[in-house]
Amino acid sequence: MARNRKTIAIIVAAGRGARAGAGGPKQYRNLAGKAVIAWTAKAFLDHPAIDAARVIVHRDDHDEYERAMGALLAHEKLLSPVTGGAERQDSVRLGLESITDDAPARVLIHDAARPFVDAATIVRVIESLDDSDGAIAALPVHDTIKRAAGATVETTVPRDALWRAQTPQGFRFDKILAAHRAAEGNVLTDDAAVAEAAGIQVKLVAGSPDNMKITQAEDFGMAELILGRKNATMEYCAGHGFDVHAFEDGNAVIICGVEIPHEKKLKGHSDADVGMHALTDAIFGAIGEGDIGDHFPPSDPQWKGAPSRVFLEKARDRVADRGGRITHCDVTLMCEAPKIGPHRNAMRNALAEILKIDAARISVKATTTEQLGFTGRREGIAAMATATIALPAGA
Repeated sequence: MARNRKTIAIIVAAGRGARAGAGGPKQYRNLAGKAVIAWTAKAFLDHPAIDAARVIVHRDDHDEYERAMGALLAHEKLLSPVTGGAERQDSVRLGLESITDDAPARVLIHDAARPFVDAATIVRVIESLDDSDGAIAALPVHDTIKRAAGATVETTVPRDALWRAQTPQGFRFDKILAAHRAAEGNVLTDDAAVAEAAGIQVKLVAGSPDNMKITQAEDFGMAELILGRKNATMEYCAGHGFDVHAFEDGNAVIICGVEIPHEKKLKGHSDADVGMHALTDAIFGAIGEGDIGDHFPPSDPQWKGAPSRVFLEKARDRVADRGGRITHCDVTLMCEAPKIGPHRNAMRNALAEILKIDAARISVKATTTEQLGFTGRREGIAAMATATIALPAGA
């Protein structure tokens, strides 16, 4: 049965990586305390535009894969691994065949040995598939290129039309699956070449200089430097949100995505989820993009009765579009009733599912106002929220 997974990432990790020297396949080697494959997979699993990810592994590496992935194995978007083939192209084809039941609209194919793919590059590739059957991350060639016979230069190659292909390489799923099936037995260098052989037009989108491929042993030193610089150049921003909703006749309230039976409901243009509204405002505030009203005007009838997760998802996606990540959220609910304590963990889990972060990074707590003010008189509920966002410096 087809599932509602519009975009799936295939991460190719079935190679042996002999050029990277001793220490086993490079995708399982340590990089700043975590396996290379774990850095790579996390970039896709944490991205809100990716609905699922599957890793393609060598037949001898399943145990090593589980060890390397660690806690990521429990990630709700991670599909079980698939055994690859003799060549990279075979592994990709097997990965594509494994998701035919999902029938995604788009698939992104990425090398496990590129652990520094950023959220903005993933977005650019995905968005280019709105009007193209294929798109790849790439960088223009700036070095002078020589063609040689042995160690002797034969000629200088014009570089004005040359690009360095990276991954992810994105495609309309049905198109690239058919292309890989047609190319079986004809080994090509990357998935874009497979697409080109099938007559698929492939667009170029901006890649990133940091999106390096670890190939040789000395590349690990460069990778450590990139990782250190990335950690040092993140800026942390905090945003604050506040929201209030009055009670009206009803039999349940929705707070932080959880429906709680109650003698009243909250009044609002949408579903009046006071906690989610405050958190959405906090996230928009952290990135300087106004509040819910700017993005979803209450005067617009299309938002009448809308689930508030739509608003929170938009705020989440705006953070990802700028290459950032949500690192922590704190929501405080102010009311005399209903009792929030029994539902706190369900609320944290609901918010974590929407934001695509660990529930341990989300706090939900409640307080009364000692029967003072409108909340004390049980006329409504107020919520305050704080969100902390990590953004690339200058973003």
